[in-house]
Amino acid sequence: MSNIQKAFENKKAFIPFITCGDPDMETTEKAVRAMVANGADLIELGIPFSDPTAEGPVIQEANIRALSAGTTTDKVFDLVRRLRKDITVPFVFMTYVNVVFSYGAQRFIATCRETGVDGIILPDLPYEEKEDFLPICKQYGVDLISLIAPTSDHRIAMIAKDADGFIYLVSSLGVTGVRNEIKSDLTSIVKVIRENTDIPCAIGFGISTPEQAGAMSAIADGAIVGSAIIKILAEYGQDAPKHIGDYVRAMKAACNKNI
Repeated sequence: MSNIQKAFENKKAFIPFITCGDPDMETTEKAVRAMVANGADLIELGIPFSDPTAEGPVIQEANIRALSAGTTTDKVFDLVRRLRKDITVPFVFMTYVNVVFSYGAQRFIATCRETGVDGIILPDLPYEEKEDFLPICKQYGVDLISLIAPTSDHRIAMIAKDADGFIYLVSSLGVTGVRNEIKSDLTSIVKVIRENTDIPCAIGFGISTPEQAGAMSAIADGAIVGSAIIKILAEYGQDAPKHIGDYVRAMKAACNKNI
């Protein structure tokens, strides 16, 4: 069992996302520690990129702030090294193919292993092109996380059968961002996933309230939240970690309310 799958053992997982370096690395480190202290089961660390095509305005602006503050991939790896001195919850990177290519795929994934990053999510990597990275990920024991969307249709079973770590089920069409309502028929998608793999499945995109987190966790194995956390960062800046901790605690409780 991978370290990532341990995050789902006997519970529903709450998975917060944060853009590293927004507004600075010190705040990111404090925010991650607050997430862990308040029950986060797995944390998505975003490596900022100038053209984050899967992201809505909130996380796009976080990327711009982080890059403007001088955030680099090497600085993010250094952050992980510091966090790994005392934090054991799984970490996955959320970034883009160009970030990995420009760093060098072999070097990037080897450094993930060395620093303690358990998986990577590349939303602009089509399933059909995953072989560009998968053999290297297998070599170093880093899970390449698969995404399934409402439009995946007949490809759902195929993607699920090959999945590692956990499956990221995209709740809605479009980009990330807070949504008042999630209308996709996620139950039927999860049913197909369950029929083809034992890998856990977590739902992301659009989740922001405890009610939504509870509903999504009832369908799947956990909930992923990004934009709502980035909004807290944008509002409170360097004072955000405490508020993020309070938010994570409420969301985690909602995820596990019906267990």
